[in-house]
Amino acid sequence: MENLENGKQEAWTSADLPPTKNRDDEPGTHSQIENHDSASRPGKPLAFHMSFIALLIMGFICALDATVLGVAIPSIVYELDGTTLEGFWASISFLLAVVIVQPLYTNISNVMGRMMPLYTSYFFFIAGSIVFALSRNMTTLIAGRVLEGLGAGGLDVLNEIILADITTLKERPMYLGYFAIPMLGGTVLGPILGGVFSQYVTWRWIGWINLPLSAIGLVLSIFFLKLKAIDQPMREKMRRLDWGGIVLFTTGCTLFASPVAWAGAMFPWSSYKTLVPLILGAVLLVAFAFYERRPIEPVFPYRMFSDRTAALTLFASFLHGIGNYSITLYIPLFFQAIYLEEPLAAAVLTLPVCFLAIATAVLAAVAVEVLRKYRLVILVSWIFMAVGAGILTLLGPSSTLAEKESFQVVLGIGIGAFWSVLNLPLQASMQNADDMGLAAGILCSFRLFGGLIGLSMSSTIFNTIFINKIKALGPLPGELAALSDIREAVGFVPLLRNIEKSVEVLDSVIDAYRISIFGVFWMIAGTSGVGFFISWFIEDKPLEGEELGKQHFETKKQESIP
Repeated sequence: MENLENGKQEAWTSADLPPTKNRDDEPGTHSQIENHDSASRPGKPLAFHMSFIALLIMGFICALDATVLGVAIPSIVYELDGTTLEGFWASISFLLAVVIVQPLYTNISNVMGRMMPLYTSYFFFIAGSIVFALSRNMTTLIAGRVLEGLGAGGLDVLNEIILADITTLKERPMYLGYFAIPMLGGTVLGPILGGVFSQYVTWRWIGWINLPLSAIGLVLSIFFLKLKAIDQPMREKMRRLDWGGIVLFTTGCTLFASPVAWAGAMFPWSSYKTLVPLILGAVLLVAFAFYERRPIEPVFPYRMFSDRTAALTLFASFLHGIGNYSITLYIPLFFQAIYLEEPLAAAVLTLPVCFLAIATAVLAAVAVEVLRKYRLVILVSWIFMAVGAGILTLLGPSSTLAEKESFQVVLGIGIGAFWSVLNLPLQASMQNADDMGLAAGILCSFRLFGGLIGLSMSSTIFNTIFINKIKALGPLPGELAALSDIREAVGFVPLLRNIEKSVEVLDSVIDAYRISIFGVFWMIAGTSGVGFFISWFIEDKPLEGEELGKQHFETKKQESIP
């Protein structure tokens, strides 16, 4: 904690503090001098604000990279002479890598310290971006996306962990509101930039644009982000790592997540190529769950799930991931398939839901900051999300532009608040302030895993409805005959604009797309209903904690900023 003197903040040295027990023996112990009331501090030091900007950049580039590729895939596959299957893996390999490594970064940073995993994340992300931009074939491009995912998984989870380290629970709602702006902004700009690059410049800029953004974030982190180090010998840190859990989780999650991602798109759910790795992965994950009672620093500590509010919040984050990532993919697809819009135009049409999500994330954080309660915000958000997803099914071929845009408003209001609010009940449930960073990382992992499951559920729903609708039409003429293979359905969407067939046949095919995507929207509405039900049992816990985590921000002698 800083001591105010002559308008400046000075860091307490260890000599200034009274003797305390070792933090590793009692991780919940916090010096009263280190954490006394924030009212004695007029503002944060310059280094804190520059570090916070670095965290905002991390969130922005992760959100941008997760959404920028979707609309550019057809152009990439065409230029590199790839297949539909390779195009699928170019999209899904990034998300798979992120889902698998996030809990590992959380565990390793909790034991080894935040900075080494952070620099490692930047290395993988920058290397992957370069490999992607220089790709001359689809295999190299997919390898680049995997490397990007290995880096983005760390950046995405560490920015939330570090935010929990350097802010108190009392002030966190405000910072989470700020935090949501670049994350949702990246989600908005991703599809637009992907369309601009692929249509007017080159898709390779999807990789190149990451380099200056990453460089700025990395430089700010190196020079300003000074966190309290974990004062233990390297041998002790290595001993505390959950090596068994890391191996079990990585292997189990890879085996389980891969077939979940490809089922229905690459192989049928009933295929042994889907079922065998899925079952083996599930068995290893169950073994991992039992094993986690043993390690000193487990990947997923049992104490994180012992509190009802904490457990339900993690489940709510999982449900939010299902809805959020499904919406991100299928609303632009809806505008391309039903209204035959170009990728860039389809991305522009989604701006209402994106901008409303940003505004709601900020307003929700402000509401919690004022009310000091979050449960009502969560409940209302689920209602808006469920109703908003249902309203989208009222859109039809003759819908006006005003209807297309205004029908997204309700959904945008519902989906945004979760980005800034769901962290709060989980962290308010932590008895140990040192666990707040770990809790933020685990919540982020649950949201991403929910996204993976949501995309799989959406794919299965879409494919099942679509193939039945196409079969009911009988044999299709000419190029449309390719749609008898369900794996070609999404890849065929750009070609619909060039089909010269009878209006009746083409309208029937477009209607098959419309009803199939409506199935996804109803799934999102149902998921939101489940979220609303479980959120009734989330408690409003106090948000007045003043403690910082053990890897908190260390200040030097510098001017403070309000």
